This record gives sequence, C-alpha cells and structure tokens, in this order.
Amino acid sequence: MRTLKLTLAYDGSGYAGWQRQENALAIQQVVEEAFAHFTGGKAPTISGAGRTDAGVHALGQVASVNVEFDHSASAVMRALNVRLPDAIRAVGAVDAPTGFHARFNATGKSYRYRIQRTPVMSPFERLYGWHVPWSLDLDAMRAAAAALVGRHDFASFQASGTKITETTRTLERLEIQESGSELLIHAEGDGFLRQMVRIIAGTLVDVGSGQRDAASMPGVLAARNREAAGKTAPAHGLTLVAVRY
Repeated sequence: MRTLKLTLAYDGSGYAGWQRQENALAIQQVVEEAFAHFTGGKAPTISGAGRTDAGVHALGQVASVNVEFDHSASAVMRALNVRLPDAIRAVGAVDAPTGFHARFNATGKSYRYRIQRTPVMSPFERLYGWHVPWSLDLDAMRAAAAALVGRHDFASFQASGTKITETTRTLERLEIQESGSELLIHAEGDGFLRQMVRIIAGTLVDVGSGQRDAASMPGVLAARNREAAGKTAPAHGLTLVAVRY
C-alpha cells in the first residue's frame, strides 16, 4: 500500500463542490471515477484538503489516495488528465509518506477572492468574480481587514447551521490588492470555517460601501453570531490557491 498526494486545479462552475453528493455531481466523485482505471474499475476514496462549496474554484487543491499499484506518480497524473473533463486537471502527483492525509495533515490554506469593478460585467468573467460596480472605500476595507488578522474566535464568520464548535482560527494574512479593474482579497491562515472567506469578503464590501464601520470588527468578532457579520459573497469569486503542509 502506498499513498499518493495529488494537486488538483478545477473550475468549480457546474459542480456541487468538492465533496461527493447523493444527488449532484461533485468534483471528488469525478476524480474518483477517473481513478478507477487504475483500481480494477472500483473507485477509491480520495480525500481532499478543502471541502470547497459549489461554484468555488481551485488552483491548488490537494488530495490523498491509498493505492496498491506500481505505476509512477507522474504516469498516474498523465493518465488522470486523459480521463478527467477539461474543467478538472491534475497538476501535480507525488508519493507521500505512509499515513499522509490531505485534510488532517494540512497546516494552512490560502484563498483568493476576486471582485470585478467594471461598470458592465464581461460574460467571460461572470463565473470567476463578484461584480461590484459601485465605488468602494479601500482604506476603510483595509482597516477592517487589519482588525481581523490574528488569532480570533471567528464564529461570526461561519455559515449558519454549521456544527463545528471550535471556531478559533489564526488568520495570518488578509490583504486587498488592486489589479486593474479588479480587487483581489488574499486570505491565508491555519484553517478556515465553512464560508469564512466568503463572509469576510462580503463584510469587507459592506465596509467599503459605507454600510458598516471598519471600527466595528472587534465587536463583530466578540458577538460570536453569524448575524453580526456581513453578507456572504458569491461562491464563484473564491479560489483555493494552495494548501500548506
């Protein structure tokens, strides 16, 4: 038995997120079925580092799978890409230490949230960014972002109904970058709650729009209540950039 570590990139449009679903097509299922070529037709269980939501994209999702065949990791990657749809690519494959698990061994993740500020959203960009054509106060947004960096209880920035009770995380980086007509929100930390980056992005846009004060962020954190934070930004603006080990 050996463990392979795969790095995957995908366009999440049209998929029900990473995690296999009963009644919808998820990326995990597609990758597992492509892998069945190596396992005698039986799809193995592939574990992903991040359970990206429906519509969320990835440049560096990491997955692990236990296998018994002798094909080299590079041969597996090439063969997977023959069988995967164009929207999903294996961009890396290596042998991992015995017992490696993509999710449980991860020590951090980085995400990028993309905001498109053009007056009219390009039809070619509509699935890859949140269209926010109105003026935003970037100084206020950056002040709010700075207040969120560090080790905090992020319960207010977790999707409602989530059963996770340990909600303290370390947000190591939260930066807002201007790139032409785009705003890129870069978030890096030791772990993220469900929809945390999207709720942070929505809250920062609320601040930039004048709907809430940047100075309110400590109070939002202290509230430990989803209703205290801002809107949840659309899924299609979010990309999982990398996973750290």
